[in-house]
This record gives sequence, structure tokens and C-alpha cells, in this order.
Amino acid sequence: MVETVQWTDAGVVMIDQTKLPRTVEFMTCQTYEEVAHAIRTMVVRGAPAIGVSAAMGVALGVKQADPAKLDGQFELICSTLAGTRPTAVNLFWAIDRMKRLYASVKDKPIAEIRAAFEAEALAVYREDIAINRAIGAHGAPLVPDGKVVLTHCNAGALATAGYGTALGVIRAAVESGKKLEVYSDETRPFLQGARLTVWELQQDGIPVKLISDNMAGHFLKSGRIGCVVVGADRIARNGDVANKVGTYGVAVLARENGVPFYVAAPISTLDLTLDSGDQIPIEERPGKEVTEVFGVPVAPEGTLVENPAFDVTPNRYVTGIITEKGVATAPYEESLTRLAQEK
Repeated sequence: MVETVQWTDAGVVMIDQTKLPRTVEFMTCQTYEEVAHAIRTMVVRGAPAIGVSAAMGVALGVKQADPAKLDGQFELICSTLAGTRPTAVNLFWAIDRMKRLYASVKDKPIAEIRAAFEAEALAVYREDIAINRAIGAHGAPLVPDGKVVLTHCNAGALATAGYGTALGVIRAAVESGKKLEVYSDETRPFLQGARLTVWELQQDGIPVKLISDNMAGHFLKSGRIGCVVVGADRIARNGDVANKVGTYGVAVLARENGVPFYVAAPISTLDLTLDSGDQIPIEERPGKEVTEVFGVPVAPEGTLVENPAFDVTPNRYVTGIITEKGVATAPYEESLTRLAQEK
């Protein structure tokens, strides 16, 4: 299993996802500012992985902070990391967790504070892997044997600390003995499906075919696809789901063709403070991601662009939300709240 992000003595080590699949390179972030830059530039991406990276970034910042100025520097560390990407709620969940830790240990000796932050960051990392495996266990029974699973973007080990959410469901289904094939949308414009999902499944020997985004409707109509499984970056209380742009269209096509549409995400991706997906902030990415493909222009110079990184799928298109605590179904306001409150 690929190591997406690691805590080491040298710093926070990440696989550089902007270089995949051409080369497998690792980046060592030696400061919290470098962790923030890696999140902002999508060296590391995927809501759970962003949360783990943020926790490690805070711990790294505390490790290097001046003990005499720790209060002020801690606030700067947290605000810098929080300012990287607005949609993935796991980022803010992780930072809030580290803030609660600071409130409980700030009066202790600096060595104890630093040790506590390192331990907490490693706990977030280990918990994420365990959570993903639990999501897989709950989701595997929903995957039809002998059919194709369609996925959009990358919600695998590369988007988490390990194992994955949507791809964790697929992995768990395969481990249970089911015979599956995966169709991966390329996921324009950043090509996470083409570059990351296909590469990741190939490493595991899981049969996978790449399709362009505009082929999804054709294959959903064909009868070959048994279900769609995607990840999420934020889920509102009513079950509206923010995920990589293009997910909404896949969900509508799945409903039209009677194909179950599942979302796999940890409880930490729920944002129960939001009534609906209309309140989810949508990140706007640079226009060059659309007008260029890895530096090669594919549109006329001066082309105007809108490039939202995410869209929101209304809850009526979601068959179920697979979490580590079980599968939520409509009415989502009741089922998600209940799962979130479970110990």
C-alpha cells in the first residue's frame, strides 16, 4: 500500500501526487509553511489526507516554535494551514483537534507539549487507516459481484493515510472474494482518475479501465455497471455531498439508469453545522488547469475560464453514505446525526 504521508525525524514526507504516474517522488516538508504549500498546490490532496497532513503540519510547527512565543506562533501555524483549501472540512476538523490539544497542554513544559503534538498527529494518521478499513467493511456488501464499479476522481490510499474510502470499499469487496472491474473517470481538469486512481489500482492488481468523463452516461446505460462509489470532501447535515467537480453529473446519470450511487467518507467529513450543500464553500482553481495539460496549451491564448474544483450532489441522488460507523440512508438528517453521535 502506498505511503501517502509520513511523520519522520526529517519532516513530513509526502508522495508528490503532481508527478504521478510518470515518476514516484517523495517530498520532505521541513516546516509547517512547506506543508501548507504542499496542500495548496495539491502535492497532497483528498480530504482525509489533507486532514492528516494538517495535523502533522501543526505538530511540526510546534516542534520548531520558539517556546517564549508559542501562543502567537501556534495561532499563526493554524491560520496558515487553515488558509490553504476551503472545501475539504477534514482540514478544519484536524486543526480544531490540535487546537483542543493545545488548550489542554499549553501550561506544560515545552518538551511535553511537543511530544503530545507528535503523538496526536500520529494518532490521527493511525485512526484514519483504521477508519478507512471500517468504511470498506461496511461498504463491501453493497458492491454487486461480477459487475463493474464506476468511480470519479481519486478516493483511495493516495487521498487518505492509507487504504482509501471509495477505493477502500472496492478493495474490501475484492478481499471478500468478489470479482470486480473498475471504470475510472479521467476526472478533468486535474486528471486524478487517470493519473492516480488507475495507477493505484494497477499497483494492487485490481482490473481497471480508464474512461473519459463524457463516457460515463454511455456505460451507466449499458447495464455493465453495478454501482458507483465516490468519496467526499464535505457532507452537509441533509446529506448533500461536495466532491470533485463532475460528481453531480455522474449521480444524475446513475439515477436515470437505476444504478446505485454510494458516497464513502469518514464521520470527520460531515459538517453538521450546514443545513444543506448550498452553504458549502467551493474552491476556485487556477484557469491554467483547464487551458493547459501539464504545461501544453489546449485552448487559445487569452481564453476565459471558470474552474470550480468541486460540485454539490443533492441528497436525492445519493443511495447511501458509507461511514466507519455504518451506512446512512435517507432521511439523511436523522441517519447522519445518529451516526455522528455514536461512540
